[in-house]
Amino acid sequence: MTAAATTPRDVRARLATARSLLEPPLRHAVRRLATPVRTVAEYHFGWCDAAGDPTDAGWGKGLRGGLTLAAADAVGGSAASAVPAAVAVELVHNFTLLHDDVMDHDQVRRGRPTAGAAFGDAQAILAGDALLALALDTVRGRPAATAEVCRALLDLVSGQSADVAFESRTTVGLDACLTMAAGKTAALIAAACALGALSADADADADRVDGLRGYGHHLGMAFQLTDDLLGIWGDPAVTGKPVGADLRRRKKSLPVVYALTSGTAAGAELASLYAIPGASTDTQVRRATQLVEQAGGRDWARQEADRHRLDALACLAAARPGRDGAAVLAGFADLATTRDH
Repeated sequence: MTAAATTPRDVRARLATARSLLEPPLRHAVRRLATPVRTVAEYHFGWCDAAGDPTDAGWGKGLRGGLTLAAADAVGGSAASAVPAAVAVELVHNFTLLHDDVMDHDQVRRGRPTAGAAFGDAQAILAGDALLALALDTVRGRPAATAEVCRALLDLVSGQSADVAFESRTTVGLDACLTMAAGKTAALIAAACALGALSADADADADRVDGLRGYGHHLGMAFQLTDDLLGIWGDPAVTGKPVGADLRRRKKSLPVVYALTSGTAAGAELASLYAIPGASTDTQVRRATQLVEQAGGRDWARQEADRHRLDALACLAAARPGRDGAAVLAGFADLATTRDH
């Protein structure tokens, strides 16, 4: 089977359609919350400002929910059948974002203050907890879907815990960093794709569910590698985050860990920079950016992202998707490695 070409524009249009399908049930779910947690959650989604007045700041790409809908379609299901699972996935994802911003001390997300910066860390954490509860309630009564979400959550927490631990460790191995990324990012994307198959009643055909889960895992790894590249070299006007944000925080992202373990002079100098106590200066951030590239971190991350893209396509083929569904999911894999935000 040869899939027809799907362009990045096609995939973005697919995501826009998915967001239009998912936003009403997402809003309905969040409206179940009591204030002030509801206001914090609605602010995080871009639906109101810090005073609670309506806005339309945007709630993100909707990638994970869009993948759930696309996966269901690819194995013969309907988008409507997969909407509850897709909503659950987006609620879990936004739970992680609220907590991540607190743990990382981030002050800006999507070009405006984070929920923690606007309302305080305690309220942001509680809003994240509330979204997690809503997510689990959304798939309540569907044992296979609930098990998939819970498995992803356990992997996600393990990965996030490792990510936090890495910040205080002087040395981190590349394999350990890849395992962290598999939990922190790839686990939920893998679950999103498997949930699409489960929503299409493909659970009787376990190899299709497994194939889409594997596709999602490799897509998630490619996504994280690209995200780490953007965290160093992304355009702040596009990403909505300050230039060199990851390096300023001395985050041990995948390109950085590759550079630190490269055995090169640039890697050794980068290790010395990362060991300097106190906040990084602009000069140090610029130098660290140069050193990661000189040590090969940028090229390695690009190549590794493309390898995972190809592995994702191999897993996709094992799921035996329809022709159009294969084209759409292949397009998602391409977009994960070429995106600019």
